[in-house]
Amino acid sequence: MRALPIAVVAAAAALTLTACDSGGSSSNSDDGKKASTASSAAASTACKIDQIGIQVGPANAAPAAGDTGNVPVTLTNKGAQCTLQGFPAVKVQDGGTSTDVPDEKSATPPKQALAPSGTASFTITYVRGTAGDGKSLAATTLKIGLPGAATTQSFKWSYGPLAGKTGPTDPNASVSSFQPAGD
Repeated sequence: MRALPIAVVAAAAALTLTACDSGGSSSNSDDGKKASTASSAAASTACKIDQIGIQVGPANAAPAAGDTGNVPVTLTNKGAQCTLQGFPAVKVQDGGTSTDVPDEKSATPPKQALAPSGTASFTITYVRGTAGDGKSLAATTLKIGLPGAATTQSFKWSYGPLAGKTGPTDPNASVSSFQPAGD
């Protein structure tokens, strides 16, 4: 009679150990779902500025007051795959005066996956102002941030004063959405 209970205990133990095995076909299916979910999560993670290299220029600078210039900015992903969507946060400043460069009036920007070492770009278009005219901002610093983040990186603005529409804090400038760069 004792043999029966030991056999039942052994069978139960074997079933319990089999249930813990991750090599079964149903577990592989779950692992595939987890990997797919992880890939989707990585693809939809917003890029972080501390994992992005930024190169400003070379510019097609406006040579004289009233001329239009373009400053291309290239972003290089130095981390894991991430996503850019929307417009970069761009600010120009001169000492204590600072102003946001408005987004270009265009269609809704596409969502763009940025692979490791991948690049994207955007362009700052501006009208050069007249130094000391009261409507222009004698910009010396350019600050660039990514959508939804408060952190920025600073760069020297060497393209002359920025014309204002109505004053120095209303720049005659715009920033484009992120575009794929020629990898």
